[in-house]
Amino acid sequence: MALKAVLFDFNGVIINDEPIHEKLIEQLLIEENLRPKRGEYRQYCLGRSDRACLNDILIRRGRFVSDAVLNGLIARKSRAYQTQLQSIDPLPIFPGLEDFILKLQAAGIKLAVVTGALRAELELVLNRTNLAQYFSVTVTSNDLMASKPAPDGYLLGVEKLNQVYPDLNLQPSECLVIEDTQIGITAARRAGMFVVGIANTYPFHMLQRQANWTVDYFADLELDRIQEVYSRTDPQPSIAEC
Repeated sequence: MALKAVLFDFNGVIINDEPIHEKLIEQLLIEENLRPKRGEYRQYCLGRSDRACLNDILIRRGRFVSDAVLNGLIARKSRAYQTQLQSIDPLPIFPGLEDFILKLQAAGIKLAVVTGALRAELELVLNRTNLAQYFSVTVTSNDLMASKPAPDGYLLGVEKLNQVYPDLNLQPSECLVIEDTQIGITAARRAGMFVVGIANTYPFHMLQRQANWTVDYFADLELDRIQEVYSRTDPQPSIAEC
């Protein structure tokens, strides 16, 4: 078996924007006459789509809203996010990301993004940073309703990569996922994929309990070592040996 594809999460992996999202969610709640609560964003939003995040927060507050109302809240938040990014130059892309991408590209490994963000948000960032050229496939919340930790997004990523590259015959076990949250790691593992936890959002030790590999920075990722694990007879290493 060989490593054929790497699937990246977006928020907290490609762009350092979780503080922006937290402030926008808090502002949205204030506009809805709800008081933000300490720790609420981390509990309900990190690693999840805005739809899942807002729906759970509202239900917790005793508010049950229609899909139309929820769609309106998501759209308002997305417009505010895109407006705020327009005032930031350069965008806060994580150091070492593009160097790692270039190593993958040189090795002939296919790349995709799988995120709970809206497509407009993802494309804004990828186009402004010239990263769009590297990703042949993207999966966003526009493509499916299920949010991480459901594995649907990562499985759809495999399906789309096989559509773009008909001779690839990609299997989930031949993929590596880069994630920054425990929820995202769970989604990748449920999809049958190896996963790197990068300590951008949670401490190293918290991700290490679930991920196959854990690193502090992209520069710490050793592609040769990862490919060696994929070449073993047993395609599923224990977390401890990684």
